[in-house]
Amino acid sequence: MAQTRRKRQTKHRGNAAGVVESRGRTGRKPTAAEKSGKASDIAREREKLLDKRDRPPTWRGAFVKSMFATVVMLLIVILVLKQSNQAIGLFPIVIVLYTLVSYYTDKWIYDRRQRNKAKRGGGGKAASR
Repeated sequence: MAQTRRKRQTKHRGNAAGVVESRGRTGRKPTAAEKSGKASDIAREREKLLDKRDRPPTWRGAFVKSMFATVVMLLIVILVLKQSNQAIGLFPIVIVLYTLVSYYTDKWIYDRRQRNKAKRGGGGKAASR
């Protein structure tokens, strides 16, 4: 059976030439940077906010990295050495050790980067210490 109700359409007002013009922005108010229209400034600000190296390391991130490394190691041991029982037994020990090493390595790199940024005068959290 054919549909009897038509979907509601948005209003389009054509001009004298018949061209339909869009309504313009209807969402949130644009920020000052968006109003100025300097795309390079906006991109630079986004890059500053998203720079992963400036975020302190987390135990969760270290655990995810170590989980990946441990699974790869487990597969290699099982496929190459064919000693699955020993590899599965070492899994918990290896994942704890990899997590510790990964976290403290990331922390060392983060602290070193923050110290170098403070020396250069790059601002940020380390400069305010």
